[in-house]
Amino acid sequence: MELAKKKNADAWADAKKRCRLNEADISMAKELGMTPKSLTKNIPSPKQHWKAPVKEWVRELYQKKFGKVLS
Repeated sequence: MELAKKKNADAWADAKKRCRLNEADISMAKELGMTPKSLTKNIPSPKQHWKAPVKEWVRELYQKKFGKVLS
């Protein structure tokens, strides 16, 4: 069990770094039921100008669902 928790914590830390998120963004993503993989696979490529950064995307989804954004 200990190894699984460490892998999950490492995955969240990697997603936090790659998506440029803070602790509030991570907690919002967790409340929305997202996984680290779902966050990292939604990082827009340079050609995807229409796609919002992951930070904005998470905040927008959280706002729609809960009516507020954690700060």
